[in-house]
Amino acid sequence: MKGFLRFLRFGFLVLVLLNTTASAFAGAPPDDAGRMAVLQEVVVTATRDQEEIRKVPAHVTVITEKEIRDSGATSLVEILERQEGIQFRSYSGHEPLSIIDLRGMGGDNPFGKVQIQLNGRRLNRPDMASVNWFQIPLSQVERIEIVRGAGSVLYGDSAVAGVINIITRKGEGKPVFHISAVAGSYGLHDEKAAVSGSEKKWSYAVSGENYFSLGYRNRSTVSSQGAGLDLAYDAGEHLGLSMGASFNRTQYELPGNLTAAEMAMDRRQYQPARPTYWTSASSDDDGTDRQTELRFRIDSILGDFGRAEIGFSAGNKDAATNYASWNSFNSYTIRTYAVTPKYILEKEIFGRANKLTAGVDYYLEPFTMDRYTNRERTQKLSVVDLERETTGYYLRDEFNLARPLILSAGYRWEEATIKGNSVTLPGTVDFDTKKTHRGDAHELGLTYLIGDKSKVFARYATAYRLPFIDEQASYYGWGNGFLADLEKETAKTMELGTSLNPLKNLTVGLTLFRIDMENEIAWNSATNRNENLDRTRHEGAEGTFSYLWEKRFKIYGSYTFHKATFEAGPYNGRELPLVPNRIARMGAEWYLPAAFVLRPEIRFVSDAYLSGDNDNTGGKLSSYRIYDLFLFYRPVIGRYKIS
Repeated sequence: MKGFLRFLRFGFLVLVLLNTTASAFAGAPPDDAGRMAVLQEVVVTATRDQEEIRKVPAHVTVITEKEIRDSGATSLVEILERQEGIQFRSYSGHEPLSIIDLRGMGGDNPFGKVQIQLNGRRLNRPDMASVNWFQIPLSQVERIEIVRGAGSVLYGDSAVAGVINIITRKGEGKPVFHISAVAGSYGLHDEKAAVSGSEKKWSYAVSGENYFSLGYRNRSTVSSQGAGLDLAYDAGEHLGLSMGASFNRTQYELPGNLTAAEMAMDRRQYQPARPTYWTSASSDDDGTDRQTELRFRIDSILGDFGRAEIGFSAGNKDAATNYASWNSFNSYTIRTYAVTPKYILEKEIFGRANKLTAGVDYYLEPFTMDRYTNRERTQKLSVVDLERETTGYYLRDEFNLARPLILSAGYRWEEATIKGNSVTLPGTVDFDTKKTHRGDAHELGLTYLIGDKSKVFARYATAYRLPFIDEQASYYGWGNGFLADLEKETAKTMELGTSLNPLKNLTVGLTLFRIDMENEIAWNSATNRNENLDRTRHEGAEGTFSYLWEKRFKIYGSYTFHKATFEAGPYNGRELPLVPNRIARMGAEWYLPAAFVLRPEIRFVSDAYLSGDNDNTGGKLSSYRIYDLFLFYRPVIGRYKIS
């Protein structure tokens, strides 16, 4: 309790100082152009409806289509890793399978504590694997919204550290074409094409992408092809229909891991043979993903009775992994069906603005896996048939206590059942059972608006993460069984932050946060099973700034501090593995004559304890710096914009 009070006192003093400065600049009324700019700064992820960013009691980042296009990035991973508080790592050496960590969750599966969405629909897999970051063609993306902090009230499972919503392009007006091609070292080539527009009541957006790279390491080739389609029909003043489809196929090689000694010898080699661990060299390890998704949505405006929306989606993923190095060959099929009705009522109460949001999220995720003893898949070893079914009900309200002061509160209740069986052939039943998890989440937030662009906010919220199906059930050939005693992870989060615009083109932000976790799930090599850990704490600060001198230059940067510690048990006071304490980034853009733009950037990531080193007695992953230098040529020739 004393620590929490110190946290609040320190945060309050910092924010008072910052906002006193901001208020001095915010006294003058804005002009009409300023008001228009503010109205365009909206986010849909934070409240499941359009909302001005400054009214949201959270640290929010919106990456626009122009910023994506101008970045020079070839993937979502490159885009997201430049944002504060986000770090990626990869065990495979290439981007489709990269693991995301938001707010220093650490451990081996931090991706389980951040919810990834496509147009508001959850993409997280039910098993212990990251999303395929190439399943959404970058040419299809219109904007990306990052809402940091607990989001379980609105989104349920996995929204512990935050939510990232990838929003695809919608057509408008005359056809607009985007064509790009990139070539680089290690055999890289990336081609993208997209067209969007509208005709009468119809709007459309079509995109496609082809990506190939040999990779930096030996045996790290990746090839990906994807396409997307979005259609919308304006059926009248009170009804709108939209549908979308996407397809992706990704093939990748798996180079395996290296020890420090092996890296010193040749950091580009694939994993050599390890007789001590009964593995051969990773000279023939690879995998394939094939994903298809269909989605449909109905929007209805009910006049004085509010707005209603219902979304339907169905996805299918067929995957295969071939680990010849340890004689494991697996084929997976994962299906996802979702129904997500929602109701919104905006109506004044006692003359004060009020918005009520209520809805239901239903997900059904069947999972099957066949294990084989050979690549040709002629000798089947075992069959796994599992299913996760979740139903969540949520209610959230925003009420203007006063013109500059907004109170938000919400509650969610969810039930999830994981059930199924595993059979080792010819007929040994490893398990055939189920486990039901029940949980709830709540939040309470205050946002104080300063002028027309700045805010200060405070929020308390709870969140949870359900076990992955292969955490709850073990079926890879060792320790097979269903862990009925494994419980869901829970979190209590507190944050205090501000976003300031003391000058016209200067933005400064600071957020302090603390996340107290119970029952985090991790693999225990001593007992050969997944277990719930003792209490842990994740706390830190996120600072950002950006200044634009129009037509001359822009300077920007961010600094993130993370500290993640065990708060009980034999490792009390020790730091969690794989959590760098400091991440910093700084860059600038110079707008040169003749349509040239020069952009240098630097990114720093501090060292971190290795995976499994809960006692903090081993070596560390070294800190590193990345230096980038970009030179762009962006002329406008008639109707064509070239980069």
